[in-house]
Parts: sequence; C-alpha cells; structure tokens
Amino acid sequence: MPPTPHDLELIRSTLSIVEPVADRATAHFYALLFVHHPDVRSMFPAAMDVQRDRLFRALLLAARSADDPAGLTAYLANLGRGHRKYGTTTAHYGPVGECLLAALAKYSGSRWDAETELAWRRAYGLISSIMINAAEQAAASTPPWWQAEVVAHQVRERDVAVLTLRTDHPYPYRAGQYTTLETPWWPRVWRPFSFATAPRPDGLLTLHVKAVQSGWVSSALVRRAQPGDVLRLGPPTGSMVVDHTDGADLLCLGGGTGIAPVTALVEEVAQHGANGRGVEVFYGARRTEDLYQLEVLREFERRNTWLTVRPVVSEEVVRPGSGLSGLLGDVVAQLGPWDGYRAYLSGPAAMVRRSASMLVRSGVRLEHIHHDLEL
Repeated sequence: MPPTPHDLELIRSTLSIVEPVADRATAHFYALLFVHHPDVRSMFPAAMDVQRDRLFRALLLAARSADDPAGLTAYLANLGRGHRKYGTTTAHYGPVGECLLAALAKYSGSRWDAETELAWRRAYGLISSIMINAAEQAAASTPPWWQAEVVAHQVRERDVAVLTLRTDHPYPYRAGQYTTLETPWWPRVWRPFSFATAPRPDGLLTLHVKAVQSGWVSSALVRRAQPGDVLRLGPPTGSMVVDHTDGADLLCLGGGTGIAPVTALVEEVAQHGANGRGVEVFYGARRTEDLYQLEVLREFERRNTWLTVRPVVSEEVVRPGSGLSGLLGDVVAQLGPWDGYRAYLSGPAAMVRRSASMLVRSGVRLEHIHHDLEL
C-alpha cells in the first residue's frame, strides 16, 4: 500500500525533528548496517562523510517531492539505476530499510510511534520498489558501470584538466548530462562530472575537471591521471537536456568548469540546427585568465549567428566591449527580462542557486530553469 497523505505528514514531521541531528542519525544508521550486515561494508568508501550526507539529502528530497509523483518516480528510478555501480542488489534493500527505520526511531524521540513507523514502512516500500524495478530494467540492456581508458590528458588554466576517455562499451548520453566516476586511487569514491561535448561519432567522451581543496578525486584526475589509466563510469544521468522540438530561445549560464555542459549543449544545438531559436551563453569566472573555454565558445559564435557568448568576471573590471564585470546571476538579471527563455545553469552550487533566484525575478518561469542540484 502506498503512503497516504497522512503518512506523508508524519514523515515530514519526523524529518523536521531529525534534520538538526542528521549527522548523528545517519552515522547511527551506517553503524547499525555495518554491525548487523558486515558483508556490505566493502561496498562503501573508507571515509563515509560524503556518503552520510547523500543519504539524508535523498530522504529530504523524496519527502519534499511527494506531491510530484512523476518527478519523484524519475528521481528514484535514476537513483536505482545508479546504485548498480556500487554492487547493490535487490537483497540489500530489506536490511537497509530496517536499519534506516531503527535510526529514525532513535532520533525522533517521543514523536516515533506505531503510526509513524507504519507511514515510514509504506514510504520505504514505495521507494525501494521503484529503485529495484528501475535497476532490473537497466540490467537488461546496460552494464552497471563502464571501463574508461584515459586517451588524452591536457592541463588548462590553474588546476583545470581536460580528459578524453574511451569506454569499453558504447556509452549513451545526452549533451547536458553528467556521469559519476571512480578512480583507481580512491576506490569506491564516486564523484560527478559533466560531459563537455555532445555525443561524438567516435564514441570518445570529454570531461573538464578542476582540482579543488580536499577534492580527492578531482585532484587525482588533474595531477595524477595520464593516458593509459583506466577509470570507471556510472550510468549517465541529469535532466539538463534540451528539447529540440520546443523552439524557445535558450539562456545558458556556466560558472568555472560548469561551462563544460553548456559547451555540450551549444554543440548539440549546432548539430540539430537552431531552427530560429537564439542561444545566449554567459560564461562566468573570477578573473579573465580563468576563462579557459572562451576561445572554443568564440569559435562556435563565429560559425553560428544564433549564438551570443558573453564572458563575465567577478573580481576584475574589464575593458568595455571585452566582457562584463560582476556576479554572474546579477549581470544576467540586469540584462533581462528573460521571459519565454529556457534557462540552463551549471557551476558552483551557490552560483546556481543565486542565479536561479535572480532569473525567476527576471521573468523566467521556475519550471523552465534547468540544473542538476539535488536540493
């Protein structure tokens, strides 16, 4: 039986209590799971900080999306397909559910009762069934992961590398999507990276990676990876794709290496033909020297009259005609309104959230703003 509206009220009430102590609740969940089911410990990375955070964010998103069944189903199905790369099987969902409920009961205090437990059992039953069904369907046609050889590694401006990969099997994806990636230097640690080109006839994949502080995977990819190394890729995911039957003008904001999926979208539009639509690209960075992808975009602009590229830097005053100065979202909003546009945002989370808020005030409908931040 699926959760009822009253069940959803109880679930949200529980989460509001647990959220302030989410770190302790999720740590307790994993402790229970590893103590009672030690065989699953090898599926997880040695350092669990990021994994713990992901669990609670997924629960919050599921609870908040309950009023959007189609969106929730798409999110959970994608999660189920992605979990195949960890080695997750149908048999794992039962033990995970029992440990999750035990952790929620402990940290919900007096709010937890038989009615609340039943609500959570119904919700978890629905969540797990959607994930299991999606994983089983995916298993019929795709591997749980792809082996990917590094065939080229080019260091760009300041800790940015462009990696070209060749997979062992065809890798189906759309421009604007991303993959999760595991390196041999950090086993079982998966991190997301967007594709920087539209699908190519030769099947090669291109990623832009910036080494960030405490970024184990990104730093290894920039400073240690070299041609011949083999990585693992999870299935493609992400909703930041263009509907080529729509015809509305596009507004694309890319900050830092977030320009990678924007470049891929521009390339895909060029391949399909703009068919009367215009594409506005705003490329943000702190300094002019950080705009490592600008010449590639300028070349697209020279070949396609429907494309306009505007660099934006936040820590410099630029010469008139060479670019714009200011925070990316603020600059774009000042040049609005953007009524009727379909917006695509990629970059640091704070930039995406701020820009999305600014675009709504500039006339872009919320449902027409696309990005892949989970929360």
